[in-house]
Amino acid sequence: MNIIIVSRKNGQSRPLVLGKTSILLTSLFVTILMVTIFFAGASILSLQWGTERKGNLENQNVIDAWETMLKSQQEDLSLVRLQASEQIDAITLRMGELQARITRLDALGQRLTEVAKMDNGEFDFEAPPAVGGPVSSVEEESYAVSELTAVLDALEAQISNREEQLELLDEMFVNQQIERQMFVAGRPIVKGWLSSHYGYRTDPFNGKRAWHAGVDFAGKEGSDIIAVASGVVTRASERYGYGQLIEISHSGNVVTRYAHCKKLLVKVGDVVQKGQVIAKMGSSGRSTGPHVHFEVLKNNKTLNPAKFINRASR
Repeated sequence: MNIIIVSRKNGQSRPLVLGKTSILLTSLFVTILMVTIFFAGASILSLQWGTERKGNLENQNVIDAWETMLKSQQEDLSLVRLQASEQIDAITLRMGELQARITRLDALGQRLTEVAKMDNGEFDFEAPPAVGGPVSSVEEESYAVSELTAVLDALEAQISNREEQLELLDEMFVNQQIERQMFVAGRPIVKGWLSSHYGYRTDPFNGKRAWHAGVDFAGKEGSDIIAVASGVVTRASERYGYGQLIEISHSGNVVTRYAHCKKLLVKVGDVVQKGQVIAKMGSSGRSTGPHVHFEVLKNNKTLNPAKFINRASR
């Protein structure tokens, strides 16, 4: 094989004669060179692709880690919100219960004020208490949940203590009021005068010495007759000698009688209060004029009404 080589310097050419062996060696060299170049390129491409893949995997791992962290934070935030909501609901419920108990205490205090006949201006349970003071020099801070819970616990304990005290006072006042109401004392009239005592006297109809089981209070016909104590009406009808008669049963097996009435204003079974008008003064039955015959009995035995009339009311 002849190859002509042209020189760049002088433009002369000279032939290059290659034998079969040279041609084979040259072909083999070129083939090896091309294979080497191919594998080198393939290696470079493979290395570059592997690097990019490794980078992509690392980026994906970072993204996955961020997503996991964000999900965890979202779950923590949801839990905090739920706990805060539950705490607010619990505090709101307790505040509602305490407010209801305070309202009850106000009502009970108002009742005690009325029962004890206190000055409304001194104990006004309908108005908030007057408070005040200068601005604090210490920086003010809001309550934390734990601190607010402690304050509510202390307030609840104080309210419970006040409830017990007021309930005891209420019971005491009620008992005293009941005792006052059922305590037999005073006169059975609003206006009038004592016209006949308890015990032996001269009978106004026959002039003989006779036993008088009560006292008489004279007055104007139609004037009020009142109950000397609270009790239950056990009789409200006419009775021989007594005329129109009212009997009231009180505690301790005590009974009071109001006789010679003109008009009865109560009936059997009625509950009457101390000082309540129960009849009008008249002269029914064995009577010489308008008056009320007043008797006090205990265990069905008459007592001198004078000691009940003259003793101070409770």
